[in-house]
Amino acid sequence: QVQLGESGGGLVQAGGSLRLSCAASGRTISSNTIGWFRQAPGQEREFVAGILWTGQTTDYADFVKGRFTVSRDNAKTTVFLQMNSLKPEDTAVYFCGSRYYAEVTRSPSDYDYWGQGTQVTVSS
Repeated sequence: QVQLGESGGGLVQAGGSLRLSCAASGRTISSNTIGWFRQAPGQEREFVAGILWTGQTTDYADFVKGRFTVSRDNAKTTVFLQMNSLKPEDTAVYFCGSRYYAEVTRSPSDYDYWGQGTQVTVSS
């Protein structure tokens, strides 16, 4: 079982930046494809970005292309989501999910383990 944890959320003004981190407790995530999702109140969880377990393939939702970047560190212990040019509509709880040795997909149901989420609030 993989216990994930997200960090790095907070309150930022529109146009600002945040960097979210996703790490597993007590182990590496070198074998795990990681997807970032977000969920606003009353909304379904939606795909934001993902990175293959090898780190060689990434995928982004259209609404974040050119603003967000997903990456993983060389030791493959942490996956990052760099969020620039934030907009008020980016406000949500951001979650990371993991899949073991699998491709990046955009469906939350394809991910086996999840973190508890981190709140991102963008003020106008």
